This record gives sequence, structure tokens and C-alpha cells, in this order.
Amino acid sequence: MGHRKKSAPKRGSLAYLPRGRAARETGRIRYWPPTTQGPRLLGFAGYKAGMTHVYYIEDHPHSPNFGKEVNHSATVVEVPPILACGLRAYAQTEYGLKTFAEAWVKEPPADLQRILTLPDQFKTEKGLKKIEENLDKITELRLLTITQPRLTSVSKKKPAFMEIKVDGGSRKEVFEYAKELIGKTITLTEVFKEGQYVDIVAVTKGKGWQGPVKRWGVKILPRKSRKTKRGVAVIGPWKPPRVLYTVPRAGQMGYHQRTEYNKRILKIGIDGKEVTPKGGFVKYGNVKASFVLLDGSVPGPKKRLVRLRHPAREPKRASEEPPKLIHLSLKSQQGA
Repeated sequence: MGHRKKSAPKRGSLAYLPRGRAARETGRIRYWPPTTQGPRLLGFAGYKAGMTHVYYIEDHPHSPNFGKEVNHSATVVEVPPILACGLRAYAQTEYGLKTFAEAWVKEPPADLQRILTLPDQFKTEKGLKKIEENLDKITELRLLTITQPRLTSVSKKKPAFMEIKVDGGSRKEVFEYAKELIGKTITLTEVFKEGQYVDIVAVTKGKGWQGPVKRWGVKILPRKSRKTKRGVAVIGPWKPPRVLYTVPRAGQMGYHQRTEYNKRILKIGIDGKEVTPKGGFVKYGNVKASFVLLDGSVPGPKKRLVRLRHPAREPKRASEEPPKLIHLSLKSQQGA
């Protein structure tokens, strides 16, 4: 028999390169899926409180556990109302989307000063008139919003500033809908409903500088190996005379932006006591504002800003109703 060439799987996915630190803690949404249900906002935001577990009746008809009680992990995200501070219109150019016009609220909230240097007075009517007169040139309308961390257990005052696309219907309908929202607070129930799927955009936990074993999952070499055991033995050929980017190397691990698709909303509530475990969430505390319970895990540590988006790849057989919750664990997470 001839010699068989050794085959081994690639360690780590190259789809996530470069593994550098995220530019900012607030996740950036680069794609807004189109929708015909409108006009409506396509996103929201909240703060990750922690995880628990739930028992519910499996309602997916093709699941082997259909109709049975199943145990799943779940994540609690505190979602206080967001404030709509303005409206921004984008026009399509040969270099991509460019800002065409803006209209800001006449009396901006005090915390907006923590993010932006505000003028003495915003010319709201002038901005809205320019947008309305040029609707044929405008491609997208996005609402300029800020979060309200003061209403949560997050120990910060500075809000997160976000653009959220408004879509569904004609440009005129979308404009009229967005115009009415300027200066008002928006709750999660106005954007999403129980049982719906959402995409999650967040920045993962930062783990600092890590070696190739932890960062890429490469194999630890035998004890008698020369020079290194927790590294890659051969980092490349003579030619090309450089180390290729595909070779697992040490570097930054974590604090990367990630998008996770199709997280199901199990429950939306306004009383945080319904989901706060005995003694509060570790490193977070009690849920004070309204909340959303998501099936499964969510990127990032406690208190990290989590953005919710209208699903880009919604399942074809998605149920419009939430599953029947049997039990939600409120057991102390502090060993008491």
C-alpha cells in the first residue's frame, strides 16, 4: 500500500478574520432587510442582564420533541424605551449612500449633550421640509435614537446613539410615520412581538491577547517537542517568503462584533420582577425596566449593549405565536 497523506481539519474559521478589537462597543448594523409590513422601525436595543433557563412546550412541528416539554437556556435583555431625537435621509450616489438631509427634535433631551455638541437651536421645520420636497431623490430614511441607561441597573448615564431604518410602504408613508415619532419614546412592543425571530448584533466578551491553542484550537504538540508545544510547528514554506494570514498565530481574542441570526422572543414584559432571580443577576442586579426573554445565548458580557434587528433570514416555517412557557427559573445565582 502506498503512503496516505495525512488529513486534518482546518483549525478555526477564516470567516471571522481579522480578529481585531471592535471599533466601538455599540454594534454597527450594515444591512437592513426589506419589509412589506409597514411603515415600521426595523430595530431596537437593550442591555444584557444575564441568563436563566426555561421549560416550554416545543411547538416546531418537525422537531422530534414536538408537543413535549423541553428545557432551554434563555437570555434576559433589559429594554427601556428609546428616544427618537431626529430623522436622517440618505440618497444613493456612485459612492454609496450619502446623507441628504437631517431633521432634529426642537428640544433635545439633556443626555444627548453627553454624546454631541448641540447647537443653540435646531431648525427642525426646515430639515423636514427639505426631506419632504425631495422624497423622489431619497433612498432610505433612518430614525436617530438614543437609549436610556438611567432607567436600568447599568451604572452609566451616557446613552448609546443609533440609527434605525424605517421601512414598509411608500416613501411618503414612511416619511409621515417617521416624522410623527421624532421627539417621542418608543417601546419594544411597538417594534417586535412575542414569538417573533430577531437578529442580534453585539460585541463579544473581550479575552485579551491569547495564544494559538486557545485562539484557534490548534493541537498541543507532544511533550518532547523542541522550542514550543503550544504553537504551530511549521508556519509556512520558504516561498512565498512570508507568513500567510491563514496560519494560526497569537493575537487579540474576543471583543469582536458578531451577528447571530434568528433568536426567538419567548416573552416581553414590563415588570422586571418576573425574570429577576433571587438576589438579582450577578454583576448586573435587578431588572427595573421592561425586558425581553430570548431563546438561547447572546454575545457579550453583562451590561453590554445588544441590538435587535428585523430578521434577515427568517425561518420559512416560523410560528407567529410564542411557545407555551411552563416554568422560568428564578433560583438564586449566588449559591444562596
